[in-house]
Amino acid sequence: MLAAAATFGALLVTAACSSAGTPGASTPAAGGVNWDERGPITYAQGKDTAGVWKDVLAQWNSAHPNEQVTFVELSPEADQQRADMIKRGQAKSGEFSVMSVDVVWTSEFAANGFLQELPADRFPTTGMLKSAVDASTYFNKLYAYPQGSDGAMLYYRKDLLDKAGLQAPKTWAEMQAACDKVLPDNKGMSCYAGQHQKYEGLTCNIAEAVNSAGGEFITADGKPAVNTPQAIAGLQWMVDGFKSGMIPADAITWKEEEGRQAFQDGKLLFHRNWPYVWNLASKDDGSSKIVGKFAVSPLPGKDGPGVSTLGGHNIGISAFTKNKGTAGDFIKFIASEPIQKTFLEKGSLAPILENLYGDAALNKQFPYLSTLGESIKTAKSRPKAVKYGDVTLAIQDATYAALQKTVEPAAAFGDLQTKLEGLLK
Repeated sequence: MLAAAATFGALLVTAACSSAGTPGASTPAAGGVNWDERGPITYAQGKDTAGVWKDVLAQWNSAHPNEQVTFVELSPEADQQRADMIKRGQAKSGEFSVMSVDVVWTSEFAANGFLQELPADRFPTTGMLKSAVDASTYFNKLYAYPQGSDGAMLYYRKDLLDKAGLQAPKTWAEMQAACDKVLPDNKGMSCYAGQHQKYEGLTCNIAEAVNSAGGEFITADGKPAVNTPQAIAGLQWMVDGFKSGMIPADAITWKEEEGRQAFQDGKLLFHRNWPYVWNLASKDDGSSKIVGKFAVSPLPGKDGPGVSTLGGHNIGISAFTKNKGTAGDFIKFIASEPIQKTFLEKGSLAPILENLYGDAALNKQFPYLSTLGESIKTAKSRPKAVKYGDVTLAIQDATYAALQKTVEPAAAFGDLQTKLEGLLK
């Protein structure tokens, strides 16, 4: 991937840390909207770190002289982007006609009435990744279009597994068995690490552990479900990893970059991270010690392949903007195959169209693409909650306490269950 994608990947896991707005506010109905109203609009998103939007917007504006799109580039910090969008929503301002919304903000924005519901007959989702469409819905109604997706993968030292006659692991037990066989001949190497510092990345990692053990944080009807044997088993696996040394002690402080650096320095046999790592670990400028020695596979799970946390952004229309017809055409333009290919080829951004993951030419250019597609296809969103900032902090607090051995996993998730019940009333 392009180096710029590292920043994009980081944005996906530094999502909102506080809630705002009025929970439970009524959302605007899809009916009654004048989808024929056209004219100039604005498009707001964080800093264009991937460098793809100038050409994409020029293409639209060239073809639509009377429906120009003005680019409003917000802060590179996800929290500030969210705050800027919420400020406009609370003021019922249509200043941002169309917004790039992190997948974990979509439910919050929809519930507070900031996003326009998109009628199914005008905004079909055929051919889009199911997980990406799910992240664009709130109570089974579509409030945004998938814009770009993302999923975690298991990076592994293919050279060392090949030497030992092993395949990429599909279960946690297989991963541990591989480490038991390989590490004795590779002193100084640890088995596995993801992102374990107390921040949004920890929410992504523990959600994957819980989902990969057959559990969930919140049920489809919005009820907390962490106080179950399956959910606790996911936390227990991570806690046991630190206790046994499968996960190195230093990893309690790691975010994406610390883990990536350890992996490409040859200090990890297995590493959980986002697609941007591929390009950086493949650089032949001396910064990586594992060039040509690694590969990727889907995450392993408790009894079979695991479940990635879904990353990415959705593109939604302000409930308060004028010219919704133009706004609707614009988001469909962004979701079209030519533009999705542009995002991948020029910005290394994961597309939302399922067929692109099987494209032979694209797979030759991006060797991780088909594996990424497998990861995203079964990925699950982080908990959909109006008070997402409070929910994710509660999850991080409970998980981190267990990892630091100040509370047992069952007790940590028992307390979390109570907190989530209060937050989700």
